[in-house]
Amino acid sequence: MIWVVGSRGMLGSTLVRKIEAEGLPCTGTDREVDITDPAALKEYAAGIFSGGADRGGDWIINCAAYTAVDKAEDEPEAAAALNAAGAGNLAAAAVGSGAGFIHISTDYVFDGRGKTPYKETDRVCPSGVYGKTKLEGEELVLQAFSRHNGGADAKGLPWYIIRTAWLYGPRGKNFVYTMVDLMNSRPEIKVVNDQWGTPTFSVDLARYIVMLLSSGAESGVYHYSGEGETTWFDFACEIYRIGRGKGLITNECRVSPCATEEYPVKAVRPAYSVLSKAKLKRALGVPLPDWKESLLAFMSGPDFKNRPDCGK
Repeated sequence: MIWVVGSRGMLGSTLVRKIEAEGLPCTGTDREVDITDPAALKEYAAGIFSGGADRGGDWIINCAAYTAVDKAEDEPEAAAALNAAGAGNLAAAAVGSGAGFIHISTDYVFDGRGKTPYKETDRVCPSGVYGKTKLEGEELVLQAFSRHNGGADAKGLPWYIIRTAWLYGPRGKNFVYTMVDLMNSRPEIKVVNDQWGTPTFSVDLARYIVMLLSSGAESGVYHYSGEGETTWFDFACEIYRIGRGKGLITNECRVSPCATEEYPVKAVRPAYSVLSKAKLKRALGVPLPDWKESLLAFMSGPDFKNRPDCGK
């Protein structure tokens, strides 16, 4: 059984759909099972897992998170409850149930001052509450699976922390939907051109998560995003180009670059968020899609075309 936590979110809902398409047993929960309550997690896990899991058997995949980056600055306790304590509680539930564990983390664990793609072994140094609480969550997952604590490594259970960035997909608010809506309603928009990263299509990430389940890859931290790198401005320009070509954007809109300083926000955004995927590519033995290829697939697919407000 594969238990997807945060199953009504963008990645979680996409992942449930992918797992079911592969014919694997899956259950999903969202707020109805409180990840800040260890007793509730233990009770739920006992009801769905038969025990004795090995690679490819029982899993918990944590897609739940407090993702309101600016709001987290005002609500650090709430962010920590989900991103840190919640992640640790789920990892402990996996260990106690004999299940493998996958935890989704973020590029925000880095300070964004780098100039080359971040490797999993690079120094972490988050700037804001969101990044700090996500890093705390990673550390609690590691503690739960530590040999020193008699955890799952000693039992041979697999665990993975997957850091990702600039996520978009079929469900929920995301940059692609926001840009299309603005481009359809305004004569001009400004987008920051001094923050670098790589867009990540949730469908792609879900596919590689499912591949990890049966890969036998070494437990540890992995990075995943699309291939290549770009700025938010160039990302927006590509959205506009595809949207106009497919009739999804019917309004003529000028997309202009601007500096981060022109749009002050409460939480500092990393100036450079490109992640190295070399470790994941070695582990899975497959190439990863370029971010432009994935964006085209998303904007050409039924999930996008079936949006009620698409092209209006």
